Amino acid sequence: MFQIPAMSLSRRQRGCGRTFGLPKRDRNGKRRLRVWLQAHRWLRHRWLQQIATLAVSVALLLVAHLIDMRRAIADPRSRPNVILVMADDIGYECFGCYGSSQYSTPHIDQLAREGMRFTSFHAQPLCTPTRIELMTGLSNVRNYAAFSVLRRDQKTIGQFFREAGYATAVAGKWQLLGAEHYPKRFRGKGTWPTEAGFDETCLWQVDRMGKRYWSPLLSIHGKNRQFGKDQYGPDIATAFLIDFMKRHRDKPFFIYYPMILVHNPFIAPPGTSPEAASTPQLRFEAMVAYMDRLVGRLVSAVDELGLAENTLILFLGDNGTNRAIRSKLGERVIRGGKGTTTDAGTHVPFVARWKGTIPAGRVCDDLAAVCDILPTLADATHLSLPEDLDGRSFWPQLQGKRGSPRSWLYSYYNPRPEKTRPVRMAWDHSYKLYADGRFFHISEDPEERRPLTNWSDNPAAARARAKLQAAIDSFPKKGQALLQFPP
Repeated sequence: MFQIPAMSLSRRQRGCGRTFGLPKRDRNGKRRLRVWLQAHRWLRHRWLQQIATLAVSVALLLVAHLIDMRRAIADPRSRPNVILVMADDIGYECFGCYGSSQYSTPHIDQLAREGMRFTSFHAQPLCTPTRIELMTGLSNVRNYAAFSVLRRDQKTIGQFFREAGYATAVAGKWQLLGAEHYPKRFRGKGTWPTEAGFDETCLWQVDRMGKRYWSPLLSIHGKNRQFGKDQYGPDIATAFLIDFMKRHRDKPFFIYYPMILVHNPFIAPPGTSPEAASTPQLRFEAMVAYMDRLVGRLVSAVDELGLAENTLILFLGDNGTNRAIRSKLGERVIRGGKGTTTDAGTHVPFVARWKGTIPAGRVCDDLAAVCDILPTLADATHLSLPEDLDGRSFWPQLQGKRGSPRSWLYSYYNPRPEKTRPVRMAWDHSYKLYADGRFFHISEDPEERRPLTNWSDNPAAARARAKLQAAIDSFPKKGQALLQFPP
């Protein structure tokens, strides 16, 4: 017969519920067993109390978080305004805050001093591929159809913000519908600005082309309007957005400003001296300075309206600089890399400011990409997003926290699938691997002139190559939507 092992309990042990064994059966065995069972019941009760207390605490935290989110949804005024500015055809090398002394960008430099600058931010090598990623948070391998076309079945950043109660506006360059000058098979196959979630619009190149700078043809709220020869398109777009801000200052707004500047043709902006307009290079430099001035106007309007502490401002470029441009950065002369898959084609500026929320004067070296912007803004504004996006939020980093940094970036690039072949690649801070096997040490060879052939002899290179190959293999090999246009 099973017998309970013996051990007596002191008064202190009985009082605190500790047991170190079971009491022997003796003439007081029943009493001792009863004491032992009572002690165990007491200990179990304490455990259950502690577990219940912990569960209640976790539940209360979750409820508080859900209440905060529901309040934000129910009362959109508690959410920050968002201004997303994207300059056209300009890489990181053209800004003072990135070390340039060739270009004049005091307002964007000031934005960086008052907020955070990313040193390793990347876009696609051309404008439409980047714009598709920004609008949807997805890699081009998932949903890219054709140049100038945003598929109509895609959920966009504008729709997310409008559904959350934001007033929405877009001004600048659209190029997502398929305008009249594109081949017939692409015309009108994309998305109208209002379909993409924007209440108010002032855009160049929606359904018609026209000029973009002097005497521009712009689509204002869906109607094309020809402006006079002394009117400058970028000025009109900026004034439109400032007016929108003033009219919506009492409710949250989302502004998307895909700038017209600094894309070619290189035409001197207002106030340019004859000496500063004598060559295409100098005219480009004048356009950069004017682009910076327009960003300054927008930021000044935010500050003058008293919205600086409730407005998140983001500035980036959509791809590398025009290949006709040469920019000096330190001892290097960087040829513009627009349309190429090297660092000069994808490495763009990224600066963010939200006074009182983003720590001032910070620099973040984490890898980040355009597809990360939508999930980042969703975290900052409590938007609800699907879970299958390719972008990763860097909102913690913008708050000065460590976050969850990327260990690699991936790109699927096939801008004109009717005549180009796709390029698939992945890279980190040091190495880049193409799906065709080309492998580069990009931190030492940013122009990718010297492919690595003996990488297996270098343990660090071998580990990086294996990691990057796994990254490439984690995405589909073929574009999922090339030349497919939903009705």
